[in-house]
Amino acid sequence: MKPAKNLIVAADDFGLTHRVNEAIAIACRDGVVTTASLMVTTSAFESAIDIARREPKLDLGLHLNLTEGCPVANPSTVSTLADAGTFRYRHPIKLATALLSRKISMGDLEREIRAQIEKAVDSDLWITHIDGHKHVHMIPAVFRIICRVAPDYGIFAIRSARERTPRVAAMLARNKRSRRQILKQCAFGKLISAGSFISQRRMAQHELVAPERFYGITQTGFLDLAAFADVVHDLDEGVHELMCHPGFVDDDLNTTPTRLRIERERELELLTGSDVRDLLRQNGVALISYRDLVEKYGNGRPNSVLHRYSAL
Repeated sequence: MKPAKNLIVAADDFGLTHRVNEAIAIACRDGVVTTASLMVTTSAFESAIDIARREPKLDLGLHLNLTEGCPVANPSTVSTLADAGTFRYRHPIKLATALLSRKISMGDLEREIRAQIEKAVDSDLWITHIDGHKHVHMIPAVFRIICRVAPDYGIFAIRSARERTPRVAAMLARNKRSRRQILKQCAFGKLISAGSFISQRRMAQHELVAPERFYGITQTGFLDLAAFADVVHDLDEGVHELMCHPGFVDDDLNTTPTRLRIERERELELLTGSDVRDLLRQNGVALISYRDLVEKYGNGRPNSVLHRYSAL
């Protein structure tokens, strides 16, 4: 039997606002979203947990946040990472630079990563994987800690962020006024992808699995039907992931530090429309989640005794 084309459609920022949470639930229930990345540092975290308990089909991962808002750990215990209750470094490149120059204690970094994992796991919902807000999980020092500690909590998968960017020229042609932003995102995606390739050996050593390909950094804010079709046509056999950002615009969203506002509503409309389902069906693409990925490799839902299995 020929291997199947499998796609995880992952909605980021679950927990950002209540209305974003509601949109992600709709995109799962009535659309093609299979997975959500849960933020535990935001005010709508409890809302996300309540919604997730009512949506058993929605797979959850931790959306590790190290740059925006407040840490989960007591700020006094992560003083090189957070100052007066807020993260010191508000951009992933600044965070990476601080880690490289050893301005951040590895102990502080691990304490905060563990605190966020524990807050997610303490919800009693199955946390299948870890990714990062603004892809901070791909910073080498952060990635090393995740690979080492995630299995302790029964988490055996991670977003690899090895991005592919099909038909960028066509996207640029459709969005002429946003060419600079798209090219900036494309360059950032290639930087992240380079780091992802370097990390593969470490990931295998720690028995973590990941989708083979990743899509969505370049398309962030510009994911329309044509871009979705380009991704679908680019898929080959195996497991791949597409990142998206459905949501509703309200006062809460307008006060958050996000560039994506009306774009979230457009994505919700796209992801719940019949056209995307038709595309997937016509191209023989199956929708799966990280639950399916980890179970495929023998790493099922953890119980009170955590066992490690080979991911290869």
